[in-house]
Amino acid sequence: MSTARDAALAFARAQQPRFLDQYQEFLTIPSVSTDPAYAADVQRAAAWVADRLRAAGVTRVEIFPTSLHPVVFGSWLGAGPAAPTVLIYGHYDVQPTDPLALWESDPFTPTIVGDFIHARGASDMKGQVTAVLNGVEAALHAGGLPVNLKFLIEGEEEIGSPSLPDFIAGQRELLASSFSLNADAGGLVNGIPAIGYALRGLTYYDLYVYGPARDLHSGGFGGVIHNPAQALCELITGMHDASGRVTLPGFYDKVRSLSAEERAELARLPFTDDHFRQQAGVTHLWGEAGFSAAERIGARPTLEVNGLLSGFTGEGSKTVLPASALAKISMRLVPDQDPREVKEQLLRYLESHAPPTVRCEVRELNVAYPVLTDRAMPEVRALQDALQTVWGVAPVFTRGGGTVPVVADLKHLLDIDSVLTGFSQPGDRIHSPNERQYLPNWSRGAEAIIHFLYNLGGLM
Repeated sequence: MSTARDAALAFARAQQPRFLDQYQEFLTIPSVSTDPAYAADVQRAAAWVADRLRAAGVTRVEIFPTSLHPVVFGSWLGAGPAAPTVLIYGHYDVQPTDPLALWESDPFTPTIVGDFIHARGASDMKGQVTAVLNGVEAALHAGGLPVNLKFLIEGEEEIGSPSLPDFIAGQRELLASSFSLNADAGGLVNGIPAIGYALRGLTYYDLYVYGPARDLHSGGFGGVIHNPAQALCELITGMHDASGRVTLPGFYDKVRSLSAEERAELARLPFTDDHFRQQAGVTHLWGEAGFSAAERIGARPTLEVNGLLSGFTGEGSKTVLPASALAKISMRLVPDQDPREVKEQLLRYLESHAPPTVRCEVRELNVAYPVLTDRAMPEVRALQDALQTVWGVAPVFTRGGGTVPVVADLKHLLDIDSVLTGFSQPGDRIHSPNERQYLPNWSRGAEAIIHFLYNLGGLM
């Protein structure tokens, strides 16, 4: 182990009390990006990140305004122009705290219970951001690094990063890097560190079904007018067959098959049927036949109804035949599905199955492309070695069921791949009340970042 690496690790361990104080300070900022009432707090969180980068030794730090929330950029180019450059991605915004009554402590008053710290953003993703920055500060304090660093820390991830693609496209030269490190796309599985190598994409639509010109009396028109709510339910029912497969025409044509090696790796994960039943609080699972639960989550596409609205939904009764019905429908996509083609598949399905008694309208809300990273990348191997050094066990490779749009944006706009990891755990209640972070993992995460950055020097 190099002298600089030893010094960085010793510094990180010695500074743990200060690092923890800074982490808790960050967590007190209610940087809820979706609610305009918190706009000033989002700005305050961006300023906090900028100050933290400067304190860590990052030589250039700027806050860039966008059409909504600012982007924090930083760079340290002390390794020289011949060295590779790592673009470190993160976000400082958090989810709303609703339902507030279910929190056991104030969501913006960090509370340590045993080895866990509880607060909104404790895991997603202020814990991950601070762990990375702690590792960076330790390495820079020890005399520098064999790689250059850039930072892209945004404030809109929890609302789909609407401003980020334009920012990246407009700052290609500033952001130019060899690859990206993203600590928002992984975590530990039963105490074993994980490296993500795939993320599902997303398409999200409002599907409207229109019938009569206005709401009608169900006694006077029921049985004569096709109820749009019923028509919508019939359309939704037909979107899956009896084996759980999506029936949109051509939906599976470009779905990449799992290799035997990938299926074996996913089988290492403790995501059994019992795990999902317990996590969800159900007695039976449902899904596409022929695949394990872990395979369905990470490697198979889905179509889900996220919400339904039609007619009278208040207390009591009202005999109404509604004029329209709405379903919010999302599809998680896998390589090599194209969201544009999937939209056409949805439209073709509706053209074939919608009855002439109603009219359908599709409004697109969100689009994100699926991502697949080469597990043989030298940068992935550098992270693999770093995680194994710190945790003493070989990390598992996982395919994430969720979507991180920036990973596809960086590939499309900067032509760089992302190395995906994180130091959270499945039970950290991300997006839910009583979100938490296991502090020993948070501390080890900083040490893993140190090892990773020095390991990258061996690639030069």
